[in-house]
Amino acid sequence: LILIGGFVQLLAGFLAFRKYDHLGGAAFLTFSALWSSYGVTRVLCAAPVSGHLLDIGAGNTEGFTAGSIAFLVLNAFLIILASSFNVVLLCLTLAMELLTICFLLFTLESLPLPFEIVVLIILSIICFYGAAASLANCMFGKDLLMMGPPLLTVQSSKKDREDPLPCVCPRSHLTSGLRTIAELLNTGAVCGVPTDTVYALAASCKHPEAIEKVYRIKDRPQEKPICIFISNLEQLRAAGPPISPLLWEFMENVYPGGIGCIIRKGEWLKKLGVGAGYSRVGTQDSIMIRVPDLTVLVHLIDMTGPLAITSANPSGEADSTHHHMVISRLGHKLEGVLCDGESDEVVASTVVNCTKIDESGITIVREGCIPAGQVMQIFERAKNR
Repeated sequence: LILIGGFVQLLAGFLAFRKYDHLGGAAFLTFSALWSSYGVTRVLCAAPVSGHLLDIGAGNTEGFTAGSIAFLVLNAFLIILASSFNVVLLCLTLAMELLTICFLLFTLESLPLPFEIVVLIILSIICFYGAAASLANCMFGKDLLMMGPPLLTVQSSKKDREDPLPCVCPRSHLTSGLRTIAELLNTGAVCGVPTDTVYALAASCKHPEAIEKVYRIKDRPQEKPICIFISNLEQLRAAGPPISPLLWEFMENVYPGGIGCIIRKGEWLKKLGVGAGYSRVGTQDSIMIRVPDLTVLVHLIDMTGPLAITSANPSGEADSTHHHMVISRLGHKLEGVLCDGESDEVVASTVVNCTKIDESGITIVREGCIPAGQVMQIFERAKNR
């Protein structure tokens, strides 16, 4: 069980780093190393029928003792840092300090069994409550189980508190915030916006210079095309593209949602409202179109017309899953960011090539938040109808 606990701590550290929580990641990786070391040592030093698997005796404990002391010192720093976050994380680091003391006493052959049992019980209770609280609060978006306030707070000066953000950052639930971003986009600005997958950079298709700016902001290779987002499938019908009944059926089953369809490009895009940005979206022959399943973004597109969209991250780096990530990474290059909190997904959309859907079916270009198998099932249902 101790070894399983070490693996769980390692997984928690990895997930923390994925969310850009460097303190949490470092803490959990340290806990994993300590927990695993303690567990392996206790298992190997158990007394099986044939004797000890690992001999820790007089004159043979220096390395283990030194390691446990190193863990004590390292965890002491984590205790200080955890006190500025919340009570649960502080209690966890304190419990880990007690476990390190157990490790030290064990290497000195002076560990009382009742003390070890009490420490492990306390640690188990804290870990269980912390995991349950984090999961519940994350799922429901509110503090259902309290984590406690920070015990230490860093007092910032009035000047620090009033430092301006690098760009305009209105909230998505405010009508005024939505209008602010729409006005910026309509004047040729590039803004960070939430989508139903991850955060994206948006530029109006009426402003080709804004689409060019997107490439510079991301350091995106020019040969990589940019897709467009529309607010509903009826907009596409009104533009009258030469789309077969099978492709219409397929798109009706995937829109709105996290699947983008690559279709043949044509003059009908100008009727859709793409305008002057026609040559800067898609390739010479094709264009990827998506209808997002996010109310705030659909309303924004209704106010601006079709938007050129690409993920809000420097080219080659991980996707942005929170507006804070967009602001910190690219805010100084943007005119605005529409703040909507945590994104619904941690990966981008699935891209499907539909240009030869009637001749040879569809091709998965990029598997994202929608599994390829699910996409193929939707296509088979569309064919059968």
